[in-house]
Amino acid sequence: MALTRQNTLGLVCQARHVLTLSSLEQCPEVTQWSRTRGAVVVLGGGSNVILPEVLDRLVVRVALKGMTPVEDPDHSSAQTWRIDVAAGENWHDWVQTATRHGWFGLENLALIPGTVGAAPVQNIGAYGVELQDRIESVTAWNIPEGRLITLPAQDCAFAYRDSIFKRAAPGTWLIVSVRFMLPKRWVPVLTYPDLRNHPVLSTMELERVTGQHILDAVCEIRRAKLPDPEVLGNAGSFFKNPVVSAALHQQLKEKFVDLIAYPQNDGSFKLAAGWMIERCGWKGRRLGHVGVHERQALVLVNYGQANAAELLDLAQKISASVEALFGVKLEIEPVVVPGVSGPRV
Repeated sequence: MALTRQNTLGLVCQARHVLTLSSLEQCPEVTQWSRTRGAVVVLGGGSNVILPEVLDRLVVRVALKGMTPVEDPDHSSAQTWRIDVAAGENWHDWVQTATRHGWFGLENLALIPGTVGAAPVQNIGAYGVELQDRIESVTAWNIPEGRLITLPAQDCAFAYRDSIFKRAAPGTWLIVSVRFMLPKRWVPVLTYPDLRNHPVLSTMELERVTGQHILDAVCEIRRAKLPDPEVLGNAGSFFKNPVVSAALHQQLKEKFVDLIAYPQNDGSFKLAAGWMIERCGWKGRRLGHVGVHERQALVLVNYGQANAAELLDLAQKISASVEALFGVKLEIEPVVVPGVSGPRV
């Protein structure tokens, strides 16, 4: 089965074995395959993966559906809305549904491509909100052990664009549902300048701002900055924003007075990877079938017919030039599926 249209980067990929998971009763089949024939690749919306040209593993396409509010007879969640959402639901559709119901808290994460099940793997975040702060638990099938496990958020080892699910050996976890915990006493998060300065939000009194206002603004901003994967293959932000010590930040600030950085609670600083990439002259450059987007240097794009090796080669070149100029090494956000040939970043 061709997976070229099943990953948002549009990388050329042919899978020899595919299972569409639409029921939990199919999970033991995945374990059986893993034990007898080797590794398994779990594929949600294909929004954050780099696939090889030929994939000779079982590809599990997660198609589980459902959004179910959780009743709490003990009233212990009086301050929160708690909703179970199946892993195969489209992420943006879920955010829109939650916002429409008045379950605010996810609106800053609107229009991020992918599925609900993929979101905890990467611990997605945008415009001042991190997914880990909105999750109560994640239920997943442990493929090697052949059993269903519910992990509280504190056991998911969430970190910046990272989690226990991402760090584990490939073919370990198959997320089947996520339980969200959204505040009933919601406060809008408008810490990012793009939101604070938005032509609509900037004119509103804070108490009048709703989740829908923020969702609409985020969608408008993202559409202006980022290419549509249906038109130009991409995985959104390709590199993580590196976090550096206060001392290194001060050194860089002395050398680059216009350095963009965000102070963190622990005293470190998060640098804007896109700004550094642009400063190295990569914005808008193209190498063969791949390139750097003309409006956002953090986004690598596939102009058509690109493969994983080409993309990783470009990423390595960008990372090397940033390290040479700033002394900071970039890490990529997408998961490289085992078997991809070519340079690593």
